[in-house]
Amino acid sequence: MKKKYVSMVLVAALVAGAFSGCGDKSSSDTDGGNSQQSSSGNNGSSGGTEEGKVINVYSWNDEFMKRVCAVYPEVKKTSKDGTVTTLNDGTEIHWIINPNQDGVYQQKLDEALLNQASAADDDKVDIFLTETDYVNKYTDAEADVAMPLTDLGIDPGKELSDQYDFTKTTASDVNGVQRGSTWQCCPGLLVYRRDIAKDVFGTDDPVKVGEKVKDWETLKSTAAELKEKGYFTFSSYADTFRLYGNSISAPWVSPGETVIKIDQKIMDWINTSKEWLDAGYFDKTVKGQWNDDWNKAMGSKSKVFAFLFPAWGIDFTLKNNWDGENGAWAVTNPPQEYNWGGSYVHACTGTDNPTLVKDIILSVTGDKENLLKISKDYLDYTNTKSGMNEAAKDSKTYASKFLGGQNSFEYFAPVAEKVVIAPLSAYDQGCVELIQNSFSDYFQGQVDFDKAKSNFETAIRERYPEVTEIQWP
Repeated sequence: MKKKYVSMVLVAALVAGAFSGCGDKSSSDTDGGNSQQSSSGNNGSSGGTEEGKVINVYSWNDEFMKRVCAVYPEVKKTSKDGTVTTLNDGTEIHWIINPNQDGVYQQKLDEALLNQASAADDDKVDIFLTETDYVNKYTDAEADVAMPLTDLGIDPGKELSDQYDFTKTTASDVNGVQRGSTWQCCPGLLVYRRDIAKDVFGTDDPVKVGEKVKDWETLKSTAAELKEKGYFTFSSYADTFRLYGNSISAPWVSPGETVIKIDQKIMDWINTSKEWLDAGYFDKTVKGQWNDDWNKAMGSKSKVFAFLFPAWGIDFTLKNNWDGENGAWAVTNPPQEYNWGGSYVHACTGTDNPTLVKDIILSVTGDKENLLKISKDYLDYTNTKSGMNEAAKDSKTYASKFLGGQNSFEYFAPVAEKVVIAPLSAYDQGCVELIQNSFSDYFQGQVDFDKAKSNFETAIRERYPEVTEIQWP
């Protein structure tokens, strides 16, 4: 898959020095942003070359748009439909949103990258976003579709020195060249129902509950307690996957190879999931995640005790599915440190707006005060170590209304310090999705273990025809 993709996008890489263009469209609308001066002062790497008047940003939702509008000082207004943001100098940011589902976003982005060399200046991709599961595909050094930050005039060792190291590694190519940045750091916690904790343990205190879930062996005993009282520990075997899958010791596919190697941690997840499901610690009616049954498991009528979420999971997923009062949920330490997700911001090779692109990236991902504002307004766990240590100690400013006034950053901060990013490959998204899909039938008793393995091998070869071998531990 990598070689095929690289061959397709190398054409786009040839336009790295093509910085020209113009164009202006008007939009009506609501005021946003503020009037303070931009932190980087528009000192980009364009060498004074005239830049375009349209910045095209590709993403799968409006999350980045909202953060830009909240903290970027050059924002003047945003259209009512959220598709165009106008800057103080008249430049327009066009937000091009396509859903992640079924690979639509990547398909649309890839099509735009293939046309980058021949596209009119106002149609060029200037900024695009990726997720951890497929960031490696776009930071590939040979593909060269995500510009090295140094080419923009950003020195990651200085201007991004306060970022968590594993986020910088994730956004880098195999040579260690950083080709993206993020405002997010996504350590995960255990989020639990206070009422269920009181019923089973006699307390909902996060410290005491944390002792009941501090490691997998302890949590297994706690799961038995919960079952005796009629509760499920987690909704689904899919809920625990990221803790195992994000701690693998080797990539699914090593650089330059076409052999998929299943890590022992994945087998541990399979074995434990089967054991826990058979024991009644998961709800058998919930098959996977991101479906209606999973969403309902977060409701007030559910018997599910806990979920494993980073900050975005609490804010975007749990809060939206909860139908009760605020304060019903609390956070505590997970059974092991893990990271789940992250949205990476990349300057696209061939952008005709390098100065403003640099300015936006630094403002939204490298400015500590801006990131603290994002944490306060959106409860994102953001990407400055010093900022998050401050937030962890400030329970007044960073109290969560949804969590009943609890400061979740107090628990996120120590987890973030211990996260070690799993080695990435261009095959991660397919492997992560298909291993869960294939073994779901095994967990449900519809196929045996060997058939599930065979189904995974068939599915992975269909997704990636160039795979020559699949090795199981």
